[in-house]
Amino acid sequence: MTHLTISLHLLVCIAYANLEKELQMQFILAEFGDTITVPDGVHLILGTLSIEGKENLFIRGSGMDKSILQFSNQEEGAQGISITNSKNITLENFTVQDSKGDAIKVQYTDGIVFRHLKTEWTGGPKPTNGAYGLYPVQCNNVLIEHSLSIGASDAGIYVGQSNEIIVRYNTVFDNVAGIEIENSNNAKVYENHTYNNTGGILVFDLPDLIQKKGGNIHVFNNLIESNNLFNFAPPGNIVGKVLPGTGIMILACRDIYIYRNTIRNNKSVGTGVVSYFMTEETIKDSLYNPYTADIHIYNNVYERWPGFPTLDYDIGKLLAIKYGRNTPDIIYDGMQDPKITAGLCIQNNGRARFTNLDIEHNFKEWYSPFISSFSEDLSPHHCGSEHQLVLEVKK
Repeated sequence: MTHLTISLHLLVCIAYANLEKELQMQFILAEFGDTITVPDGVHLILGTLSIEGKENLFIRGSGMDKSILQFSNQEEGAQGISITNSKNITLENFTVQDSKGDAIKVQYTDGIVFRHLKTEWTGGPKPTNGAYGLYPVQCNNVLIEHSLSIGASDAGIYVGQSNEIIVRYNTVFDNVAGIEIENSNNAKVYENHTYNNTGGILVFDLPDLIQKKGGNIHVFNNLIESNNLFNFAPPGNIVGKVLPGTGIMILACRDIYIYRNTIRNNKSVGTGVVSYFMTEETIKDSLYNPYTADIHIYNNVYERWPGFPTLDYDIGKLLAIKYGRNTPDIIYDGMQDPKITAGLCIQNNGRARFTNLDIEHNFKEWYSPFISSFSEDLSPHHCGSEHQLVLEVKK
């Protein structure tokens, strides 16, 4: 290496270090109503950029393909950007690449907007990628729109333990979960395109969390297609149990509405409605409710070419043995909450096929499901006239 090359390399490193230092200083010194600009270019960042206790702050680039924060050589911190204990923060028009952990994590914040953002891991899907792309947790008044998330080893867009949520007009692919809503209330997820993930859209309630349950989740007008990617979640992650080829998965939730979606060419299951018992994990949280109840699936379009489900998972093998190349579109584990009369409502989904695994009776021994007859009778799940009351999104 010549002296000139060494000198140029040092100048580039100094320039990147100066930008990182400048951005972090602006985050620290920002006052009410300030706008912080992410300049054009690819900027190497070595440590987490942190924001704490700010209000009415705008962080703005000039475009997701123009202003890029690149964390591939990150030395300090886990997140790319971390925001906590703040109010009315808007992030827009830039990209976060290759962070060691989550790309953008926001916690304990009331009013957070993610708009025209991209988060990605550029080396393709692999377990060493960060868990989450856009990651608001324990927040209120969340808006995620017109964004792109690629390559997360858990979820591209993840909203956890939050309230009053809108996720719309986003594109997510090459993640384990495309979009995940977990232990959250009053969410509208619409006009998104999820494809080539392991699972397209997940709605979960999980144990051992501060916010115990979610509800009033509406998933509508989305295109959920070809989510057949191998599951590359690190060992021990709950999403590691998601069957590749899943369109929508509802796990241990109540008060969920799935409607006017196009759900096509997800090779294992179009929509799965299951209790936490399907995970085979021990439940230690005495306040946790592992059942599903009050689930409404209606006015969706289901399409699927003939083909086997994923055979690397036991449930995939079971479906292949039972149904060959024509697995049902809607699969229910049959574990209805005995304390809630509102169960599973299925209506006006075209020619969608249904099966009830009835795991309480059909899974007693390892061989039981292979010799059991699963009910395909939809009549117990007709919605009735009261369903008309939920055709529109709850205000």
